[in-house]
Amino acid sequence: MKTNRREFALGLAALSAPAWAQAWPARPIKLIVPYPPGGFTDVTARLVAQKLQERLGQAVLVDNKPGANSIIGVDALAKSAPDGYTMAVVIAAYAANTTLYPKLPYDPAKDIAPVSLIGLSPLVAAVPNEVPFKTAAELIAYAKKNPGKISFGSSGNGSAAHLSTELLKALTGSYMVHIPYRGAAAALTDLMGGQIQLFLDAASGLIAPGKAGKVRLIGVASDKRLPALPELPTFVEQGVAGFTGSTWAGLLAPAGTPEAIVKKVADEVNAIVRLDEVRQRLEAMGTVPMGGSPAEFGSFIASETAKWGQVIRNAKVKVD
Repeated sequence: MKTNRREFALGLAALSAPAWAQAWPARPIKLIVPYPPGGFTDVTARLVAQKLQERLGQAVLVDNKPGANSIIGVDALAKSAPDGYTMAVVIAAYAANTTLYPKLPYDPAKDIAPVSLIGLSPLVAAVPNEVPFKTAAELIAYAKKNPGKISFGSSGNGSAAHLSTELLKALTGSYMVHIPYRGAAAALTDLMGGQIQLFLDAASGLIAPGKAGKVRLIGVASDKRLPALPELPTFVEQGVAGFTGSTWAGLLAPAGTPEAIVKKVADEVNAIVRLDEVRQRLEAMGTVPMGGSPAEFGSFIASETAKWGQVIRNAKVKVD
């Protein structure tokens, strides 16, 4: 009977985990980013990769594998040898995909191991300068009085922006029309041009146009204000109780990766996000440094999967 390469590697890892952990890392580590270069995921991954490289004494090479709402990159991770030399940075879409795609090519529960949460980036709401509403409270009032007259953009069906706005609609009893785009840049362009009236995105993509006066920022989908935008009130402050929505970045490994290696990387991530230089860079992007153990990150993913799964089912969200 033939044994496939991954099953063999899993058995080898289990038998020799202590020895592997002591020798690791003995060669470069690949860090898969399932998105193109330059976005929130890529920037966060490269920041962590640089510091991991310095602390571990081995190169940490970022490998961008975009496509299919991160599924291509995550599938590559799931099929990698569990030897500590391949990991991946994912965002909130990873949790949503469990519900959005009933036939994923990997099993999140069996093929993937959580390592550590890196940072949490609450979404910020932006509107064109010309619209009649200037605050989140005014936006909701207008949407309820004028159902269907507000179109909101997102970086695609099932994205954090899409699902968070669906949650906002459900919490406020308002109706707004979803316009999906192929990425955040296109949605932001149409927002500035007035073709859509609302766009929620990670703060990293909206801080600059907001401060430049190209769009108006009206609220943060969090229970706390962001250090990068201390003057911007949360939706909760403006009367929308329970409205939180974010993207986040977290580190994963293939299931079966030696526990000692997973713990070591988690410990390193915890130390990295507490470095003044890293904390300041993350906060400037509107990201809250997090960290935490593999078990804590696993619980966080389970909570996010349940939360957005419910939103997806209630809003009947479908993907192509």
